[in-house]
Amino acid sequence: MLEVKALNAWYGESHILHGVDFRVDEGEVVTLLGRNGAGKTTTMKSIMGLVPRRQGSVRFRDRETVGLRSDLIARQGIAFCPEERGIFASLNVTENLLLPPVITDGGLDLPTIYTLFPNLKERSASQGTKLSGGEQQMLAIARILRTGARLLLLDEPTEGLAPVIVQQIGRTIREIKARGFTVLLVEQNFRFAATVADRHYVMEHGRVIDMIPNEQLAASMDKLHEYLGV
Repeated sequence: MLEVKALNAWYGESHILHGVDFRVDEGEVVTLLGRNGAGKTTTMKSIMGLVPRRQGSVRFRDRETVGLRSDLIARQGIAFCPEERGIFASLNVTENLLLPPVITDGGLDLPTIYTLFPNLKERSASQGTKLSGGEQQMLAIARILRTGARLLLLDEPTEGLAPVIVQQIGRTIREIKARGFTVLLVEQNFRFAATVADRHYVMEHGRVIDMIPNEQLAASMDKLHEYLGV
């Protein structure tokens, strides 16, 4: 579904990505692991066309997207859930959910979303400012499920959340995978990533340096600790 080759990205004079290569097949959950500053978030923003300058190839369903505006990339069927979540504080939960346009068929309707996220149903009339961090994260994920996008880019969805909420986010990711969505996930918490992902790419200094299938993760712990410094 997604193939990234020789992807380079810059912020001004700062060269952040140095030839990133990886692929995501349809129906997979794939994680980008790495220390802070490894280039994981910049990779996601580069896929979405949200960096000032990029070179290389990003193919979504065999269509080259480097050179397209970010809004046109989104309309191909890719949705980005940023780490800062982007909840509109003045809108309630339902209004936040209805805000993004539906770009194609296949998105989830509100009753289905509320079945997936019962907390949001209970808080449907609450303003964004009144939600907990976990509820805001659920809302940010739920909002892009409406659009019809089939590839979901989730940036640090468990950051700063209580363990019980992290478990709920994990159940949600497994459920949306079961519904046919494809997920690219940036994570610091590789123990959480192991509960949801098929494969893990390790990034360091703006490059992909390894790929670990999930079934080999336990046998690769020493190597992973070295990569991540944990």
